[in-house]
Amino acid sequence: MRPAISSSAFSGVVSWIALVTVLVFALARFSGLEALLDYAGGFIPARIGQPNLLAQADFPIAPVPLALTPLSAALLHGGWVHLGFNMLMLLFCGRQVEQVLGARLILPLYIVGAYAAAAGQWALGPDLAVPMIGASGAISAIIGAYALLFGSREVKAWGPIPASIVRMLWLGAGWTVLQFLIGIASSAGELGLGTGDASVAVGAHIGGFIAGLLMTRPLLMIRFRRREAL
Repeated sequence: MRPAISSSAFSGVVSWIALVTVLVFALARFSGLEALLDYAGGFIPARIGQPNLLAQADFPIAPVPLALTPLSAALLHGGWVHLGFNMLMLLFCGRQVEQVLGARLILPLYIVGAYAAAAGQWALGPDLAVPMIGASGAISAIIGAYALLFGSREVKAWGPIPASIVRMLWLGAGWTVLQFLIGIASSAGELGLGTGDASVAVGAHIGGFIAGLLMTRPLLMIRFRRREAL
């Protein structure tokens, strides 16, 4: 399958997700409360075992309910480079995936990706008290779907290893390179372009990516069953 080209420069659910994300980041940045909002709205794995973690620390603003933090965290970013890289990947891959899955199914993919990212981050560090912020976990689900939908190159089996497993290995290798690029973008904060936090939420990327791989086929089945019903 080849990526299609949209007739509009700004259309669809993915474009609106990007717009809202940029607006929220800008408001947080220019409000002067960015650091506080990162803790109030970021996903903190330790809050699962300690729901009153921020209250015990006399946190000055009301935190987002824990169940909603995977979504609010996707609206917060560590700097303009972090935001720009994520929105570039979201718009490039997301608009193509949306044209295949449709507007009604791309949003569940993104939301589930955000929660899968939080689950992945928690799995690697359940006691971590540092907030996970950024949309890259949710975008990872989009990238996983994009890789399956638009990976046009034929893959052959390697001896006893079936072609499907070889394809997954290739996707994993490509994702490793992508994580490296995300790390470079995050480290740009040390140059005054962001917060200076160069850490990469590896668990979040893995969780989101796996969610995208697992959801693509069921979403395609829903999409084309609806079309047949019409």
